[in-house]
Amino acid sequence: MRLTKQFRFEAAHALYNYDGPCRNVHGHSYQLFVTVKGKPNQDAEDPKYGMLIDFGVLKKIVRDLIIDPLDHSLLVRAGTPHDEMLERTQLLGKVAAVPYQPTCENMIHDFARKISAALPPGVLLHSLRLHETSTAYAEWYAEDNGE
Repeated sequence: MRLTKQFRFEAAHALYNYDGPCRNVHGHSYQLFVTVKGKPNQDAEDPKYGMLIDFGVLKKIVRDLIIDPLDHSLLVRAGTPHDEMLERTQLLGKVAAVPYQPTCENMIHDFARKISAALPPGVLLHSLRLHETSTAYAEWYAEDNGE
């Protein structure tokens, strides 16, 4: 069985040392699709009978680890001049300095690691899809990543 939940968040990023327009601070309306797999609960006495995972549990995991920390933030790569400049000013508000270039590809890999570690026993992360725009996205599949 596979279940998918969709999430949305707004964030900006700048790609340090990139040779195109994305080197400038710009924002996206991200859409994240989280798909988990496993076997539904077969205990007829359990309140979660018939469920692989309660959607509320999955929502809390993703909100706590991904959405709340990143929504309406500026993502920059830690240890770069972007990060150093932002440490000296509070003008930009919420900043997330991440240990990687904040590309869609790197973000989805980080999200997969975090979500996988937080899922309850018997529930596995199957895939993620992160839309940066309505026509551009990255996908992550457990089977492609040795999981």
